[in-house]
Amino acid sequence: MNGPKALRVLVFDAYGTLFDVQSVQLACERAFPGNGNALTELWRQKQLEYTWQVSLMGAYQDFWALTRAGLIQACGLLRLPLTGPMEIELMEQYWQLQAFPDAHQTLEKLQRKLPLAILSNGTPDMLARAATHSGLGPLLDSILSVDAVRVFKPSPRAYQIVCDRYDVSPQDVGFVSGNSWDAHGAKSFGFNVFWLNRANRPDDPLSPHPDRVLKALADLPLAI
Repeated sequence: MNGPKALRVLVFDAYGTLFDVQSVQLACERAFPGNGNALTELWRQKQLEYTWQVSLMGAYQDFWALTRAGLIQACGLLRLPLTGPMEIELMEQYWQLQAFPDAHQTLEKLQRKLPLAILSNGTPDMLARAATHSGLGPLLDSILSVDAVRVFKPSPRAYQIVCDRYDVSPQDVGFVSGNSWDAHGAKSFGFNVFWLNRANRPDDPLSPHPDRVLKALADLPLAI
């Protein structure tokens, strides 16, 4: 990949990249002692599965609705008795996700080089609240939601939002995601892609592959 002059904007996925979705685990554990980890993992799995399902069906529902559906289904599969107050408390965790520890310092460094944005499946309200709660909001030039096109990543229509917002071509965009499926989707669209592989997982065998693989967000400034 060329140096930073080749990029005109740097875009981040939100959940699992800047915001740690595993931070809901403590609330899950409080609600269902001994089942917090299992519920957190299955909830996230169903949340993502539903985004792909409704996109393929052409039956869009926003990310908040699918997050709730994922919670209900995960609790059902794990035989956990989800009450109304528990549902409210667990859903509200998405308003107050924590940023990963290296997010603030990394974005501060990168902000001096080029505009920074989020492109996420989350609703505008979910993303705005998470950005405010985490303190990342002032470091971002824009927060873009797939709500604008009513289809979820990795649809090319979702990635096109960035090009339309900044009047750039895909090759002008750097894209960072902690999700391999998102990294592959963005690369297929034509972005310069950095896969943030914190867990040191094997890459998916699907092509095209990300341009760079990073172990930590803090490695990004030197990579561009």
